[in-house]
Amino acid sequence: MIAAGNTDFTLAIEDLTVSFDGFKAVDGLNFYLEKNELHVVIGPNGAGKTTVLDLICGKTRSTSGSIRFLNQELTKMAEHEIVRAGVGRKFQTPSIYENLTVFENLEVSYPAGRGVFGSIMFKRSEEVKKKIEEVAQDINLGDALDTESGLLSHGQKQWLEIGMLLIQDPQLLMLDEPVAGMSVNERNQTAELLKRISKGRSVLVIEHDMPFVKQIAHKVTVLHQGKILAEGNMEKIQHDPKVIDVYLGH
Repeated sequence: MIAAGNTDFTLAIEDLTVSFDGFKAVDGLNFYLEKNELHVVIGPNGAGKTTVLDLICGKTRSTSGSIRFLNQELTKMAEHEIVRAGVGRKFQTPSIYENLTVFENLEVSYPAGRGVFGSIMFKRSEEVKKKIEEVAQDINLGDALDTESGLLSHGQKQWLEIGMLLIQDPQLLMLDEPVAGMSVNERNQTAELLKRISKGRSVLVIEHDMPFVKQIAHKVTVLHQGKILAEGNMEKIQHDPKVIDVYLGH
């Protein structure tokens, strides 16, 4: 156990457990994410990976334990409060507004434009335009601002959704299988994109694509049956007999 008072962590999860009808989907988990760290969680289906993200963002409530994000306790907060505190999450299927342009998708995600009053009072200021253009460059869509989002490739839609989170400037960005269904070229571009965006925030990724994990991860955690099986850099993980037996060998 690491002292809970350590403020170097963006995220500190301690003794986290969630039971569904007596089945422990996450079982006494201790997990720490450092500032500006790109951390990948891998493991077999049913290991508890997505459940951990659900617990962090408040979609699922823990049975016991604590989740501290920048020294705020998330287990007591509602989902919208967790988002406002600076936690952004991208699900497996991109949810973008297909009939709006890339620019408009980014604009509606801008924090000042959210909510009924926000959208009534919202002005497309130079500051907003500048921020949208910056984020669009970051996500490889700088030349596609006027493109209707429904016309984008699958990979570009995934990038746009990452951009819609980035514009809210989260300190923790969580991505669930971001490269599923992408071409090799798009996967490589996504690896570069994630490396760029982790320079100013912590990024937590769930992924099955091992070559991609190797490209991006500062640190890898292997989950199995709701517990940590192994943790370390990819080199260490690849040669861990327990990991090979439970996961990589299949």
